[in-house]
Amino acid sequence: MSAVPELRITLAGAERVVAGGTTYGEALGADGRSVVAARANGELKDLAAAVADGDVIEPVEAGSADGRAIVRHSTAHVMAQAVQEIFPEARLGIGPPVENGFYYDFDVKNPFTPEDLKRIEKRMREIVKQGQLFARRPVTDEAARQELAAEPYKLELIGLKGGAADEESVEVGGGELTIYDNLDPKTGELCWKDLCRGPHVPTTRSIPAFKLMRSGGAYWRGSEKNPQLQRIYGTAWESREKQDEYLHLLEEAEKRDHRKLGAELDLFSFPDELGSGLPVFHPKGGVIRKIMEDYSRRRHEEAGYSFVNTPHITKDNLYKVSGHLDWYADGMFPPMELEGAKYYLKPMNCPMHNLIFRARGRSYRELPLRMFEFGTVYRYEKSGVVHGLTRVRGLTQDDAHIYCTREQMREELASLLRFVLDLLRDYGLSDFYLELSTKDPVKFVGTDEDWEEATQTLREVAESENLELVLDPGGAAFYGPKISVQARDAIGRSWQMSTIQLDFNLPQRFELEYQSADGSRQRPVMIHRALFGSIERFFGVLVEHYAGVFPPWLAPVQAVCIPIAEAHAPYLQDVAKKARERGVRIEVDASDDRMQKKIRNAQKAKVPFMLLAGDEDIAGGAVSFRFRNGEQRNGIPVDQAIDEIVEAIERRVQV
Repeated sequence: MSAVPELRITLAGAERVVAGGTTYGEALGADGRSVVAARANGELKDLAAAVADGDVIEPVEAGSADGRAIVRHSTAHVMAQAVQEIFPEARLGIGPPVENGFYYDFDVKNPFTPEDLKRIEKRMREIVKQGQLFARRPVTDEAARQELAAEPYKLELIGLKGGAADEESVEVGGGELTIYDNLDPKTGELCWKDLCRGPHVPTTRSIPAFKLMRSGGAYWRGSEKNPQLQRIYGTAWESREKQDEYLHLLEEAEKRDHRKLGAELDLFSFPDELGSGLPVFHPKGGVIRKIMEDYSRRRHEEAGYSFVNTPHITKDNLYKVSGHLDWYADGMFPPMELEGAKYYLKPMNCPMHNLIFRARGRSYRELPLRMFEFGTVYRYEKSGVVHGLTRVRGLTQDDAHIYCTREQMREELASLLRFVLDLLRDYGLSDFYLELSTKDPVKFVGTDEDWEEATQTLREVAESENLELVLDPGGAAFYGPKISVQARDAIGRSWQMSTIQLDFNLPQRFELEYQSADGSRQRPVMIHRALFGSIERFFGVLVEHYAGVFPPWLAPVQAVCIPIAEAHAPYLQDVAKKARERGVRIEVDASDDRMQKKIRNAQKAKVPFMLLAGDEDIAGGAVSFRFRNGEQRNGIPVDQAIDEIVEAIERRVQV
């Protein structure tokens, strides 16, 4: 009888010797709850898999990013099993983990109802309680096709092996195919199976908390040319407490939904007559937008920017030169045929700014040249991704393009990033991290050397701000790498805000030049920068960040005068006149409503200040000064009340 071989592994930085056949779970002493998988030499493994000689092993905790993804993907399998038990005719699509949860697509005759989701979730809880085992089994392509002959979408994925998109790669990946069997823990009998590369939690009991959220239609593999499947979304977490925190966050996010608040506060709307993703701003929303734009314009003037304007349409050749028709055509509206030429609605401002730079000879003395435009652009977003103000088809960018020498490039980028962060802080955002998007291996123009220099320069500038830096491999635009400023809002959600892109390629494609100090012709470096991203999106983010309770400087109505009786209205009209002379946006509620109803209306409209007046106030030349949180100070002299309002506005503080 041959001896069991000994294997050398590295665990927690120390070398250990284990017997052949030892599993990762045994080596880690994992319970399958707090630790749900292993990382061996950087690759995720099931706890039930056997270690190999030389493995460097780390535990994958349930609360880590990889651990949560494994828990969620395993929950997706449990959901799919429950669906096929309740609806045997259901055919399987894909079921990947996604941010904060998972989904699975099914081909079924009828859309799922809320009652269906309750039945499915109940069956899932029974499967979890049963403690079914997840067992990995390698199969050949032919064997997989035979086993999954009744699953046409899985058969299609088998044909995609090695070349699938990220979500599909959860199912097939590259290399060998594997099927995961769900086995009865008592008898070992097969309960269900799915094509999947894994890994998974050891048993269904390793899924501590989950909840089904909603269902909806989704095209197979994201293409409108393919069949529409029914997608069920769920969430799953490493503990009940974490799930409760997330569900509470969703409740808070629902209260802050800018679409709901936009209607309640009469800020903007999306008329059907205009089309999807095309908002209109109402007078109060228009006030906020104007304040945002005016303040941004002033700050840009102080920073030495030149303001330009460009048209909304252009001949197609401009976007042939820029490369957008090669790389961005799917995001552009179809062309219009006019006078024998094709015209496009512009999706970007940068090509037109290049024409302004090229309109006459440029000297090094003019650089850096900073051009700025509130430029409206149009992008053909698919209807499924259009979402309120945060994903629209017509958007206005606070778009800047900076032309500088290579010697000026680093300092200009550093100064620009500081300018961006400071201005975002002025609007009330302060919790940032940075994301560095690097070259797509296929969709890019220019040389590898230029990309490497541009990427390294952006990396060094980003690191100089001492903020967390996250990498986004392959996420850059086709012409250059970018830094994205990610801001966390009041409830901790991350939003992409400003982008800064370093571009060596468009100046070359447009043959941009300047005359250097020695008289030679040189190519400028181009920096693309959108500070808000788009005004519409930034507006929506601010509505949700503040939950509609804007600080006084941004509030469309900063104060409301409320007479205790009709006879007191003329006095408050005079108060309002004084306040308007100081620049305060103030109204007098002269409606027939009772005083308490007027106060409730002002609170519902989230007006920062209320000035009330009755007989005693008028006699003393004063007002009762009320805040939207319900606090009230009586007998405040009119001039003092106006001074306090003006000071709060000028300090840009929340009240």
